[in-house]
Amino acid sequence: MSLSRIFLLVTALLAVSAAAVIAAPDIRVVGLFKDRAVVSIDGRQRILRVGETSPEGIRLIAADSEAAVLEVDGKEIRGTLDGRVSAHSKSPASQAVQIVRNNAGMYTTVGSINGLPVNFLVDTGATQVAMNSAAARRLGIDYRVVGTASSVTTASGVEHAWVVSLDEVKVGSILLKNVTGIVLEGPQPSKVLLGMSYLGQLEITNNGRLMTLRKKY
Repeated sequence: MSLSRIFLLVTALLAVSAAAVIAAPDIRVVGLFKDRAVVSIDGRQRILRVGETSPEGIRLIAADSEAAVLEVDGKEIRGTLDGRVSAHSKSPASQAVQIVRNNAGMYTTVGSINGLPVNFLVDTGATQVAMNSAAARRLGIDYRVVGTASSVTTASGVEHAWVVSLDEVKVGSILLKNVTGIVLEGPQPSKVLLGMSYLGQLEITNNGRLMTLRKKY
């Protein structure tokens, strides 16, 4: 084989290898539950059950509260909360939670309340973790029985509400217990608000596009 052909072959192999590296998806495990996991794949969040495959071709093999086992490009990868994984390597789990601002200018993330998955809207203007009555019922919170009757003023006027204690609120690897929440009777807020009863116990940094949450101690 001539030197020119060898050079061309090596160049082609290097190009294929580089393309494979570039094409490797950015994968983060952002939520863990028994036999389910919330996986961020190139910025898109997918909720997968064991045996399911995402549109990007990532399959969930196993999951519990500690880690998820994913099949990526034919290889099994173990991912922990907020630990970036790839088909080539994995990095240690971070103790910080990073949330990217979406196209609407909001910070949204997947977490859990009392062990059940929740789509949060981060709201530093909300005093407590706030949800509507339908969300509370889905989470098994019998707010009329365990809550304290109250009221809140919204854009629509004064609304009936109940103050409750949430056993656990978790975002990424940060789990806090006995977090004060509030349930509003009716359809608002449309998303569960991650308010200051949770956020106030953390260090928050914001560079405009990326919000980072860390435990204070």
